[in-house]
Amino acid sequence: MRSNRVRRWRKLRHLARLAPTVRALDAAPGVFVWDDLSLLLFTPRMRARTVFVLHHYEPLQHDSAPVEALLWERLFGMLPQCAAVVCVAPYWADFLRARGVRDVRVIHNAFDMTEIDRARGADRAACRAEFGLPPDTLAVYGGKAVHWKGADEVAGALVGVPGVRLITSGSNTIGLDSAHYDVERARYLRLLRACDVGVFAPRMREGWSRCAAEALLLGLPCLIRPVAGLGDLATLTGQPAPDLGGLAAQVRERADAPEGEAKAAYEALARFDRPYFAAAWADLLAKAA
Repeated sequence: MRSNRVRRWRKLRHLARLAPTVRALDAAPGVFVWDDLSLLLFTPRMRARTVFVLHHYEPLQHDSAPVEALLWERLFGMLPQCAAVVCVAPYWADFLRARGVRDVRVIHNAFDMTEIDRARGADRAACRAEFGLPPDTLAVYGGKAVHWKGADEVAGALVGVPGVRLITSGSNTIGLDSAHYDVERARYLRLLRACDVGVFAPRMREGWSRCAAEALLLGLPCLIRPVAGLGDLATLTGQPAPDLGGLAAQVRERADAPEGEAKAAYEALARFDRPYFAAAWADLLAKAA
């Protein structure tokens, strides 16, 4: 439950605002692609031609508790009525099947490999200089400094460790005192290129973390807490879990990981490119139509 007065009951207000729009869609032709609680407002006929996308479900993010949990359970009960249900990681497919949704397709988040390979080819020394990282500093990327992503725990585990600098990105909604960068996409990828190790220790159940996947694609050996979809990502790429009690030693060890490991992680993820994504969705939508 959130205590922020601006966010409190936000999803209920959202449903109330959308209700007239959703009612007007009942006669619209074609297939709906939806990822929102407002599926609750659909008629059975609309749900029958809807592809629903579940990225993740996390009660920590509820802003309308205790009502929101009841709404989500109601939504899960409606998903078998949809033409198709898509999620981004095997964990979430199992989550949905356990709630009676039998036909679930996993379509992983995809990457623009031209963009990724361009960033991989950037001069690393120049990237480190851009972000003020001396050669003898171990730069640890801790992901986004937002609620429940674990950057605060990583910061606490590395505080005062000589020669180690924690790097974070995003909007810093938690007010983390780290080397923080809220930068545009191209600079963000150069920031990843400048780092040595990634540590991802979320408390929330994520879908298939783009931050962690892009860090791996950029060549960073990582430590990944195997929570929800991140567990699938860690298994696929062979990344160990962080031990926050011994994190300083762990990140130094991971910084020396063999080059072949980074290559294997890259190859495991590079197949999830834009052509893969386009083909998977084209096939799904053709069947749904």
